[in-house]
Order: sequence, then structure tokens, then C-alpha cells
Amino acid sequence: MIIALALAMAQTAFAGNDRSVSSTVSETPPQFDFTLETAYLFGAINPPANYQISANFLTARVRWGDYLDREGFFRGYNQVYLSLLAEPIIRGIENHYFGMNLGLRYNFVRSGSRLIPYFSGGLGLGFIDSQPERFGGQGQDFTFNVLSAAGLSYQFSDRFSGQLGVLYQHLSNAGQTDPNPSLNLFGPQVGFTFSF
Repeated sequence: MIIALALAMAQTAFAGNDRSVSSTVSETPPQFDFTLETAYLFGAINPPANYQISANFLTARVRWGDYLDREGFFRGYNQVYLSLLAEPIIRGIENHYFGMNLGLRYNFVRSGSRLIPYFSGGLGLGFIDSQPERFGGQGQDFTFNVLSAAGLSYQFSDRFSGQLGVLYQHLSNAGQTDPNPSLNLFGPQVGFTFSF
């Protein structure tokens, strides 16, 4: 349902100038953002255990270049981000994961719209309370992570916005142990951003 809603909203976001979506927010992108994000992730391709994780992020983003003088689909701006991750494992072999992730985000800005589609991706590292003695458990505490997200941000004001999207997360120790079962997780994500 969330994906269908996001796709329906994306048509509006990419449809060109629409006078029904008025903007009272600044056209200048923020220099710096702080975001609180949460996602509920479901395991896929994770033998033998079915994982469910409540992923919680504190993210800082800095604008790095913009392309607001362009017209069309790629009008927008870049951001570099650093996320701190705290993830209780609701269902699975382990109990928790803590880490960090460094990456890039691109915001697709349509002139005169409060809706801003985005795409992000990054790499990081962290620690899971591994249980290698259990079949299917992670082989060691130290892991790498890959995050990728896409969604829509809605600007309530120049300083405050909300976002709704889909998140993919991969956890793995990059073959440092054998076996290396890794985790692949997908799910809905929401967040609230304070900009300045």
C-alpha cells in the first residue's frame, strides 16, 4: 500500500508545473539537515531465519552542489549524509545492530512544489551481537552495511519536512567468516527533517 501511494504521489511530483500545488517555501535548498528516520524492515533471501528489524537513524546531511538552474527531470541538488544506526532485531537470531553509514542523496526539485522525490545510497560499518554457533547466525560481530532508499519528501515549511519512502539494507561481514549468511532487508521508512 505504501509503495502504491508513493507511486501515485510521484506522478504528481514529476508532472511539471501544477498550479494546484502551491509553494510558500523557499526555492533555495537547505545547507544542512538533521533527520530522525525509522523503518520496519522485513528479511528477504535470508536462510534460514525470517528477520524483522526496527531500523532507527539519526542523519545529518550537508548540501553539496545543486542543479536548480536546469529544467526537467534532473533539476535538484546533492547532499552528503552521515547516519547513526540503532536497530533492535524484532525477529531473527541476533538481538541488535549498531552502526554508521556514509552516503549521497539526490533531491529532484520541481519548481513551485512542496513534494521532493529523492534517492539515496551509502556504505557503512557496524556491530551485531552475532551468534555464529547457531545455524544461520551472523559469523562475527563486525559487519559492513549498504543502505539504499527512495521516496518523497514534503516541505511543511522552510525548516521542517516529512518523508515517506522505501528502504533496502544489506548487512554482511564481506566473507571474513565462513559461512557468511548476510541479511537483505526491505521495508517502509518515514522521517522528519529539520533544516537550517
